[in-house]
Amino acid sequence: MNPALQLCCDLIECQSVTPDDAGCQRIIADRLAAIGFKIVPMPFGNVQNLWAVRDGQGPTLVFAGHTDVVPPGPTERWSSPPFTPTLRDGYLFGRGAADMKASLAAMVVACERFTTQHPDHAGRIGFLITSDEEGPAHDGTVKVIEQLATEGEPIDWCVIGEPSSSRQVGDTIKNGRRGSQGARLTIFGKQGHIAYPHLADNPIHKALAALTALVEQSWDEGNESFPPTRLQISNIHGGTGATNVIPGELQVDFNLRYSSEITAQDIEERVEALLREHNIQYAIEWHRSGRPFITEPGFLTEATSNAIFDICQIRPELSTSGGTSDGRFIAPYGIDVVEIGPVNATIHQINECVAEDAPETLAQIYERIMIRLLTK
Repeated sequence: MNPALQLCCDLIECQSVTPDDAGCQRIIADRLAAIGFKIVPMPFGNVQNLWAVRDGQGPTLVFAGHTDVVPPGPTERWSSPPFTPTLRDGYLFGRGAADMKASLAAMVVACERFTTQHPDHAGRIGFLITSDEEGPAHDGTVKVIEQLATEGEPIDWCVIGEPSSSRQVGDTIKNGRRGSQGARLTIFGKQGHIAYPHLADNPIHKALAALTALVEQSWDEGNESFPPTRLQISNIHGGTGATNVIPGELQVDFNLRYSSEITAQDIEERVEALLREHNIQYAIEWHRSGRPFITEPGFLTEATSNAIFDICQIRPELSTSGGTSDGRFIAPYGIDVVEIGPVNATIHQINECVAEDAPETLAQIYERIMIRLLTK
């Protein structure tokens, strides 16, 4: 078993369901310390975070990622135990295999190889690892990057190991992400007997036209980097469970993945104006989980694309599709961010897996990125 695959297996064995790191960062820290990295644990609340840096002169390249994973779900539905790494039919199965322990293992092994071959490399190499990416993300990367900025820690480029690929490793680089704006909307009516509707006020009936208008709203047309903004309703809760009671209120959860053509404040103002137009009595709780960000094609994207071509002989697509990532906390500090990792087809699913050769392929890509950025 090659070193990247073996380390990935070791990390999968750690049952690091968010926010529990379960020893992953200690494994990573020990490997990095052995090749000259300064190890700085940065816990916040009940979240374990790791900052590690190998000093040098010049720009700083940071590898970022997370050790936490989502719960495995019903373990009896897995073909093999979720925290027992299992090789089968050319794939490595286990919770976190794709999201994102293959990438973490590859980053460590890549650094081991690179620093052995280039002990006096230009620039600095950092690792920013959290155990709070799959959870609320309140005490993870967002806190670490704030602390590093306060301390004046310079970061020029960041490579995140999120599973960015669609069909084969390296076919897609994420060079940005859409913003995410969520809301919990409560629409008020008056509870009453269903046989006496004139004595009640049904919030479900009141909501139908307004919700339809929200869904059909044209928010923007997008741009060359982002598709148009769209609103999706995820949950609707109303009623007491009884068939003869008009409910007193209705609760609706919705989310907008939005482009850089609109701001979170614009969204909030337009939604609430529409609700008022429909004479809705409401309360709304907004949750801004991330603004859109983009790393324009340039030095980092070219180095990453060329590294992928060197190893995989394919030219990757630049994309901003998919969900949010911790890049939303890093990019606002003026840091160029790209995401490159394994195929994302099974992330968060039963029988999550990566191709058996994915950790080694990624290790070679990450090493090649360092060669392109940190050697003269």
